[in-house]
Amino acid sequence: MMSRVLLLIFTIFTYLLLTLAAPIPESAGLEKKTTHTGRGTWFHVGEGNCGKWNVDSDHIVAVPKSLYDQNKGSNCGQYVRITNRDTGKTVYGLTRDSCPSCGWGDLDMSPSLFEELAPLSKGVVNISWNFMARGWNP
Repeated sequence: MMSRVLLLIFTIFTYLLLTLAAPIPESAGLEKKTTHTGRGTWFHVGEGNCGKWNVDSDHIVAVPKSLYDQNKGSNCGQYVRITNRDTGKTVYGLTRDSCPSCGWGDLDMSPSLFEELAPLSKGVVNISWNFMARGWNP
């Protein structure tokens, strides 16, 4: 009888240790904040890859197609913080599209969003950016 009780206690203790040692799944809502650096460009918006219609006056972002595909479009509707690395100016844009010609750290922005960082005539700005937490709004 005593050995059964000890076996039961050992089993429960082992189960608790294994549960505590298990990694937290990504679906638990924790997101690793990664800062990307690259080129910021602008484009005329319309219906984006996320299936939503927007206009040039909306603050819209197209993320690299490779990142969009890797995340299976899960960043649609998520805000991005973008900083002009030359001026330090920071703006926020809503992910609504993907950019086939963008490199891994690049972003394509609506004209109105790009103009918050630089004149459209500049065409390209050096940026750093990261996704904000899901559900966050500026």
